[in-house]
Amino acid sequence: MRKKKNNKRKYLIIVGCCLLLAVVAVYYFFFASMSASSDNKYVYIDNDDNIDSVYTKVAEVSKASRMTGFKTLVRHSKYADNIRTGRYAIRPGEGPFIVFRHMKNGLQTPVNLVVPSVRTTDRLAAELSKKLMLDSATIYHALADEATCKKYGYDTATIAAMFIPNTYDIYWNVSTEKLLDRMQKEYHKFWNHERTEKARLIKLTPVEVSTLASIIDEETANDGEKPMVAGMYYNRLMLRNAEYPNGMPLQADPTIKFAWKRFDLKRIYNNLLYINSPYNTYKNPGLPPGPIRIPSIAGIDAVLNHVHHDYIYMCAKEDFSGTHNFARTYNEHLQNAKRYSEALNKRGIK
Repeated sequence: MRKKKNNKRKYLIIVGCCLLLAVVAVYYFFFASMSASSDNKYVYIDNDDNIDSVYTKVAEVSKASRMTGFKTLVRHSKYADNIRTGRYAIRPGEGPFIVFRHMKNGLQTPVNLVVPSVRTTDRLAAELSKKLMLDSATIYHALADEATCKKYGYDTATIAAMFIPNTYDIYWNVSTEKLLDRMQKEYHKFWNHERTEKARLIKLTPVEVSTLASIIDEETANDGEKPMVAGMYYNRLMLRNAEYPNGMPLQADPTIKFAWKRFDLKRIYNNLLYINSPYNTYKNPGLPPGPIRIPSIAGIDAVLNHVHHDYIYMCAKEDFSGTHNFARTYNEHLQNAKRYSEALNKRGIK
């Protein structure tokens, strides 16, 4: 009897040890931390990936021993025939089972997409594509397509106004349509009742505000001075007298750079002012057809909250501080311009 009990006890110990080893093995291969790093790593799965390339990408950020568990899970599923694109996190502490479940179900981690204040839509497309699965040509094609722009209430000249420079959480594999849908949603969120009402009170549409803001952003990087510059351009825009029955031309040098697509110009000479372009604000009164860059939030708010004064001229200060001298009369402006021109000549800036 005692011998039977001892045999039974030994049997239970053996079974228990086997179960324990099985549990340890399951934990080791399927639930122990998969990441080879102490930081979050990311795997980007695109449309061209097959199961072999998925294995390669996962292996680059995974402990070699955990790949056995990951591949086992793949073999016992239909994942190889239904690979889902996306950006997937490999976090410290998460095992192959969690990682596989996320990839199988498309539970990806969003990217922080920064909409930059750049000058042209092709540059915007290039910057956005750095953070998305979409290539720059695909994004640019949409922004240059009249039908697409019209769908969102813009044209190819004004579509830049829909993009509000900020950081957004968005999925890496977002489609072009969903990207533009999101940007429109953020635009309407930005243009709340308060901003819309301020635009109405100064008799400008949100797109016109953005267009004027883009000029101000080009004129100065000093956010503190932007409301002052905005007030000067607003005065020109609204001026009506015998000399300017249709309003005083804005005569904004940045629009000349945009018309020529020569953003490296340091000085605007008279021969550059005759370009036949709707963006030439020396020849055409009023605002140009659309923004000359993605306007900053500071620039937009500077227009909406511009300083009320009676200046209609400004010139960069001769101390190259990035700020401006303002003038009420043309003669006073000429004196300011002379000092600035002499400073440029002294520095050999052409």
